[in-house]
Amino acid sequence: MDHLYQHIFLRILRLPLLVRIFMIAFLVISFFGVVVHIIEPENFPTVFEGVWWAIITASTVGYGDYVPGTTAGRITGILLLLAGTGFLTTYFISLAAAAVTKQSDYIEGKVGYLGSGHLIIVGWNERSREILNVLANSKRKIVLIDESLETNPLTFQNVHFIKGKAQSDKTLLKAKIKHADKVVITSDQSLDEHHADMNTILTLIAVKGLNPDIRCIAEVLTNEQVNNAKRAGADEIIETNLISSEVMLVSIETEGMTNSLHELLNHLNGSQLTFNDAEGKLIDKTFREACETLLDEGTLLIGIKKGESTNVNPPGSTHIQQGDKLLVIIH
Repeated sequence: MDHLYQHIFLRILRLPLLVRIFMIAFLVISFFGVVVHIIEPENFPTVFEGVWWAIITASTVGYGDYVPGTTAGRITGILLLLAGTGFLTTYFISLAAAAVTKQSDYIEGKVGYLGSGHLIIVGWNERSREILNVLANSKRKIVLIDESLETNPLTFQNVHFIKGKAQSDKTLLKAKIKHADKVVITSDQSLDEHHADMNTILTLIAVKGLNPDIRCIAEVLTNEQVNNAKRAGADEIIETNLISSEVMLVSIETEGMTNSLHELLNHLNGSQLTFNDAEGKLIDKTFREACETLLDEGTLLIGIKKGESTNVNPPGSTHIQQGDKLLVIIH
């Protein structure tokens, strides 16, 4: 029997502090409710009325619907106020403190994510900031992972911040990596290009190790690490330096083209540029014929993806086959 009591006592000690205080307060109030019912059965005909009076008295509300009439009953009330009110006050103070602590932990990125089907963005920088600004008004659920931030840099309700290293299983599990939809890994600008790419590849390995089926989009700075990123499991690689160089070359050759490219990219925000499966009436049509057909439907065809190769503005005689993907802009 002693062993049983010890076991129960240890189980109670393992309960959260708020639960323990609430249990003590409830037991104290219930005890006084039973006592007053026994002392004054005419004023408190049932235990429930006694417990009700004890709760109202301990909380200092004092409706006055039940009042002890004897000296013993009033002494019971005094003892209840001295004991029960202290426990209730402690409970509510602890509840408020726990709420503040929880909110602080949430802002500081210590609280794990509980949802699913979300987008995980690794790294806080100008690129991730812009991505989040664009997605701010969408209904997409987003988790931001970063080690350098002290608090959540955004106030958007759909952005959950987790502080930690993205290569760590602990951090990724807090981000619910196994239930996420996609991961975008941005390059760490505090490192040189070589080490930044190594950091990206390590993150890819950790992500794919925990969720092999998740779609990973990775930013790579050096061309020699592209193949390593593919081996690590990147489904799509963004070569930032290569893209920047191409834009600069276009600007050198054509004045004012940079602004036009920015306008085009801003116009395409919101998934207006997408791949559609070639099917139905478009199969076996030429690129020119498909352009005319889709244009009548308000869709601009700009290229065809055959296997891993994407051909933008191919010859008009190029035939569309089953399994091709059409690069289109949806109005």
